[in-house]
Amino acid sequence: MSEVALEIDSVAAGGDGVGRLEDGRVAFVPRTAPGDRVRIAIVREHARFVRGRLLALERAGPGRVDPRCDHYEADRCGGCQLQHLDSATQRSARRTIVGDALRRIGGLEVPDPPLEPALADWGYRAKITVARGRGRRFGFHPLDEPRDSFALRRCEIADPILNQAWDALRQATGMLPAKAERLVLRLDHEGRVHLVVEDATDAAWSRAAEVERAVRAAGVELVVWWRPAGGAPRVLAGRDDAYAPTAFRQVNPAMGELARRAALDALGDPGGRQVWDLYAGVGETSRELVGRGARVVSVERDPRAVALAQAAGGDPIDRRVGDVEALLGSLPGPDLVITNPPRVGMARPAVERLRESEAERVVYVSCDPATLARDLKLLTQGGRFRLARVASFDLFPQTAHVESVALVERA
Repeated sequence: MSEVALEIDSVAAGGDGVGRLEDGRVAFVPRTAPGDRVRIAIVREHARFVRGRLLALERAGPGRVDPRCDHYEADRCGGCQLQHLDSATQRSARRTIVGDALRRIGGLEVPDPPLEPALADWGYRAKITVARGRGRRFGFHPLDEPRDSFALRRCEIADPILNQAWDALRQATGMLPAKAERLVLRLDHEGRVHLVVEDATDAAWSRAAEVERAVRAAGVELVVWWRPAGGAPRVLAGRDDAYAPTAFRQVNPAMGELARRAALDALGDPGGRQVWDLYAGVGETSRELVGRGARVVSVERDPRAVALAQAAGGDPIDRRVGDVEALLGSLPGPDLVITNPPRVGMARPAVERLRESEAERVVYVSCDPATLARDLKLLTQGGRFRLARVASFDLFPQTAHVESVALVERA
């Protein structure tokens, strides 16, 4: 394992610092900052690049700060990638990550997009997922060690209520199923915490009420869901209602709402128009579009999310359940489209169907710059559509992730 000195120039899409070796190869080094001079150990070599591990910081770059979270360095927590950078340097890095993806992957000649700053840099996440490590310890995965987990004490980017719940829950792990694999804690808009216990077996679990009482004694209202192997989650303790804890919701609700509003505004006036709402989730955007006078067809593959949307009632939305790529051919032709796919982006047939549609505008909401760039490249091929603008939103401070809203118009 060779050691070399390196100057760090920038931050890559995954959050690694980037420098260049004397032989011209690019080096990716986690936990380094632009302007750092470091000594690294090369842990993996390839023809054009290497991956390194930080051994010593010889000179700190101007944006480097001490991480707030004890787990960041002591346990090499992989949940955050940029806690060692100040807020301004982080925001600059995330803007560049988006712009670089659009140019390099998408072939689009655009500058780095503007970035709406986060309303809070800490305590913003409404959901955390902890995985089982050795024994009965639960926590996050260390950097580059997805098969292990360290014992989590506190997550600095999680909402304080989630931390309060976790502090009580981690002392009650002996009550969990013997083969519990993952625990999902999610805060709803009423301030309750939903715990989803994902079990590797379907053997009956009888101690959910004890877990609920232990967390309630700490001052947090808890709903305990159990998801047996191969089954759907169901409530075992706490208030039972129509909430779907596995349905997609933004982990940063306040910033997510700003991005959603920007997407709706970019669509223009939908009054009297036929609008596709793709990957519609629990239906907030569809309801807003109807409120603005649109005729809406929504598509969502998660039946629990659709059931929750339908439970709200009182709207004329044509809701379809299934995969977007399978259903687009059966939908009435759109005037406008808003699409908010998962991190993997849209399937190629779905993008091609959009490209051949008569839509005047497509608004694409994305949490992954690489798949956004890939899909925009395909959507704008042939000259039927052009990229009008892109804006980014700082939904995930302390990480290399970023939300973007792109407007594509008929050329």
